[in-house]
Amino acid sequence: MRTTTSPSKPNRLFRYGLLCGLSVVVGGCHKPDTAPVPEVTVQAAQPHQGSISEIIAADATLSPLAQAAISPKITAPVKKFYVQRGARVKAGELLATLENNDLSAAALDNEGTYAAAKAGYDTATKASVPEDYSKAQLDLTQAKANLDLNQSIVAARTQLFAQGAIPGRDLDTAKAALVQAEAAYDIARQHFESVQKTSNKAALDSAKGQLDSAKGKYLGAQAQLGYTEIRSPIDGAVTDRPLFAGETAPAGTPLITVMETSTLIAKLHIAQVQAQQLSVGAAATISVPGLEDPVDAKVSLISPALDPGSTTVEVWLRVDNPKNLLKAGTPVHASITGRTVKNALLIAVEALQTAADGGKYVMVIGADGNAHKHPVTVGIQSDKEAQIISGITAKDTVITTGAYALDDGTRVKVGAPGDDKPDAAKGGDDK
Repeated sequence: MRTTTSPSKPNRLFRYGLLCGLSVVVGGCHKPDTAPVPEVTVQAAQPHQGSISEIIAADATLSPLAQAAISPKITAPVKKFYVQRGARVKAGELLATLENNDLSAAALDNEGTYAAAKAGYDTATKASVPEDYSKAQLDLTQAKANLDLNQSIVAARTQLFAQGAIPGRDLDTAKAALVQAEAAYDIARQHFESVQKTSNKAALDSAKGQLDSAKGKYLGAQAQLGYTEIRSPIDGAVTDRPLFAGETAPAGTPLITVMETSTLIAKLHIAQVQAQQLSVGAAATISVPGLEDPVDAKVSLISPALDPGSTTVEVWLRVDNPKNLLKAGTPVHASITGRTVKNALLIAVEALQTAADGGKYVMVIGADGNAHKHPVTVGIQSDKEAQIISGITAKDTVITTGAYALDDGTRVKVGAPGDDKPDAAKGGDDK
């Protein structure tokens, strides 16, 4: 019978040391550690429901609501200016006068000719023509009476001659007088008809023609004289006055420019697709150099036709300028509120990433704690938010910061910015 004895304590220690020595050579005495999975700290949020509006942005230039570059119609020296640059004027207000002594004399001469023609017309219509008509009518009446008398005499003498009461020569004398009376009547009748149908009308037309001619010359002279008075056609402010009193103002060259600047127009051009989303009265803002806050505006006009050169649509924004802080000609940046979608699924715009093919995607934190790429369809996009039409749901957790160049399947954790950076206080790795 073999008896088994336990090894002594020194032997056990020796064996343990031997094994440890071998393990150190091979790979150590302890169990090998598993390599840690790297994590990326990101910021994330779930999409939310809300309202979003399309913002149409474009550069524009401010223009006055109304503008008049007033040019004289005649060439003459400036006699006097009544306004300076910056002066507020009303429609119809006298701004300047040109030298007009010669035109005043011509107007006075034509006024006298017109007055004489008017008097001649009154004489013709109220005196000469009626008198001629009355005289011709009276001559016709007298000739008719004389004719009737001679006809009765011839009839009586014919009867008496038949009875043998008078000689034949008396009857012949009566008949000769009747022939003369008939001729006189025919002449008087023809003259009366001529006066009635032709002479009377011709006399009136002649007098009327002379009156109209004189009146036309008088009005022309008055108009020429009126051209020496430069008046404002609109309410506004004088923005330009290049000449001084005494200098000659050429016809057709602007002498004074008046602008209505209490309301300005921002004119911009946008794509046809964008213009189809707008309506007159839509809210807008403009950013003006030198002003911190944007200025409110409204769409006042949408051109019904495309610009033939750029195939864009011209849009006008009406901007109130009661304090004249804005200046015509200033370049501005306009933003117009287009179509609005209510109850849209919204995410922060910085969460959107662009793929190599130009498509849009977002990184979503899955249940496994890893980031996964989700292609999305984007609708309206503003400066801060974007509408997601498809690709994610309201329950997904979308990475808002830290998703740039993040590989699909990367382990992530949600934290504040900088949480994944080493603590500077530790001064590097532990020794």
